[in-house]
Amino acid sequence: MMPATAARMHPRSAGLTLRVRSHASRPALRVRAQQQQQEQFDCAGNGGASTDMRPELKEAITTFVQENKVVLFMKGTRDMPRCGFSKTVVTVLNNCSVPYETVDVLADDMLRTGMKEFSQWPTFPQLYVAGEFYGGCDITVEAYHNGELAEDLEVAFNE
Repeated sequence: MMPATAARMHPRSAGLTLRVRSHASRPALRVRAQQQQQEQFDCAGNGGASTDMRPELKEAITTFVQENKVVLFMKGTRDMPRCGFSKTVVTVLNNCSVPYETVDVLADDMLRTGMKEFSQWPTFPQLYVAGEFYGGCDITVEAYHNGELAEDLEVAFNE
């Protein structure tokens, strides 16, 4: 866990844990992610997420995601993923050779539940690039293979 500072409040500091930034993703990929996001949320009610996210958690997540170019909310850590999907996205990001932050959602039930509501995406991992929800494992892998992820990361780091 990173130390909390006045400038970078790690969500764990608010009883939580985080950090990222903002860019516009590829339109086709973005639309697909949003459609899948809505379909999954519709099918699962609210994705199993509570609708009463604490304001300080929402603020901490927002700040963390906006202050960091790339953030991966995952099960486990970058060095020890606790799920195959999380491990896959870590491998993809490592192959892209970009700096990124990870947040272990298994370390805090409130954070794990809050992230489902925050992103309106019911599963992990959840990748944020330039302050925006990018997608889960399947979308990230697809974007990596077709070159869109590299382009989006380049845009994010050149802002």
